[in-house]
This record gives sequence, C-alpha cells and structure tokens, in this order.
Amino acid sequence: MGNLAVILRDMATQLAGVSATPRLDAELLAAHALGLDRSEMLLRLVDLAAPPDLAAMVARRMHHEPVAYITGSQAFWDLDLAVTPDVLIPRADSESLIEMAVESLAGLQKPTRILDLGTGSGALLLACLSAFPDAVGIGMDASAAALSVAASNGKRLGFETRSQWLRVSWRDAQWAAELGRFDLILCNPPYIETDADLMPMVAEYEPHCALFAGADGLDDYRILMPYMPALLAEGGLAIFEIGHTQAQSVSDLASNAGLSTEMRRDLAGKPRALRFSLGIGGMNG
Repeated sequence: MGNLAVILRDMATQLAGVSATPRLDAELLAAHALGLDRSEMLLRLVDLAAPPDLAAMVARRMHHEPVAYITGSQAFWDLDLAVTPDVLIPRADSESLIEMAVESLAGLQKPTRILDLGTGSGALLLACLSAFPDAVGIGMDASAAALSVAASNGKRLGFETRSQWLRVSWRDAQWAAELGRFDLILCNPPYIETDADLMPMVAEYEPHCALFAGADGLDDYRILMPYMPALLAEGGLAIFEIGHTQAQSVSDLASNAGLSTEMRRDLAGKPRALRFSLGIGGMNG
C-alpha cells in the first residue's frame, strides 16, 4: 500500500465522513494491523509500510463498524479490555463512575466487596478491582456471551482470583436473594429510550439489550432501585450511570426507595453518574 505516513493521511480524509475522530481511528487501525502499540508506531512512522490487511479494516470502519470491534480491544481506566459485539463498548464517560467511587472513598475504609450489575465486558468491576487492591467482586449479567468476555478479561488482567461472574437477570424473580451485601455497587444499565435516534455505529453494531430501556429509558432503574437498600452494606455506596437528562427522574426513584443521591458530571459537563447511599435525601451536584 505504500508509505504509512501518507496512507494514514489519506485514511483520515476518507474516514472523516463517518467518524468524529478520523485520524485517531486511522492510527488505531494501523497499529492493530501492524501488531504495535500506537505510540510505538508513531515513533517509527517514516520507516513503516502499510500492512496488507489495513484496507479491509478501513472498509469495515467506512460501514460504521466501531474501531473497538475491528481491533477487539478498548482502553478503559488503566486497563486494556477485550471487547466483542456481545458487549457494549466501554466509554470514557463511564470512567466518571470509577472516579466518583475513588473520590467518595478517599480517606475512608476501602470496599472489600463490590458488585457490578450488568457487567458486560467487566469494565466497571475490573477497574474498581484495580483501584481497590484489597477488594473482591461479582460481575452479574444476563448474557452468557458477555460473561465469557468479562471472565476472559479478568483472567488476562490478573483478577481471576478476585472476580466471580454470575449469569443472572435482574428481571427474574428473587434475582438478588443470594447475593448478600456490598460495600460498593456499580451499574451502567440500559437507559436509552426505545425510539431514540442513534448513530449507525451504535444502532447497527452494539447489543440492543444493553442500550434500550423502554419509552422513557427508565425501565431498568425502576427495577433496580428498590433492591439497593437490601444489597448495600452499612456505609455502602451504589453508583449508577445515567443519561444526561435523567438525573432528576432517577434521583426521585432512589428517594422513593429510601436512598440519598449525589451527582457527578462527565468531561463534557453533563450529568453522568449518581451515587446512592442509605438515608432519604435530595440530589446534590
């Protein structure tokens, strides 16, 4: 295909029609095709030729397939996670939950038992196991395929003895009966309205069961919130991701369940995470 520096420039121009980050996409695809770290590839750029399978990868991206599914990996927190179309691609916005957990527990007793509801790739649980080295955790999901990805990530990243993966759906009766109590509960539930207009790279590729939650996007919060008081240990925290317009609605559901709420905004300044604890209270943040 020729000199890689020139090829990357041309790829970025081509991908500009389908991506908000065309140059980054081009570099990530090229580094993956070469089997190199992106930073290493950029340092050696003038000496490298484009690999033969790069064109096929670009063609897939031109059909809106996410880069993470093409490369099979996604960076999250301080981890490099394997991802497949069976799991939602971890977003940088979701790191707000980990940041909120770390900041909320600074100077306090660190969690020893963590629960990740709807774990998907295992991103939230594994990031918290990395942040809290004395903790163990359970990742729960209704999808056997997703749990396979999560378990593989846990093993590869060295968390095999500290993580357990359970196939359980919170839509089943008595789903929480045997779980016990937790110092920290994390959840990024489906929260998109059923008729929402999504970008093709999301709507056509990511698992709909991890995206959509009824006409107002609140179906799963309605199911989960009443269980939080029974699942939280004394002094425990639950941190949920929300859509940026849902802070008040989800806070009201939490208040009805006897929980107080604190809010955290993401890098764009939008409401992104809600922290719940026992005790009725309003929403701050």
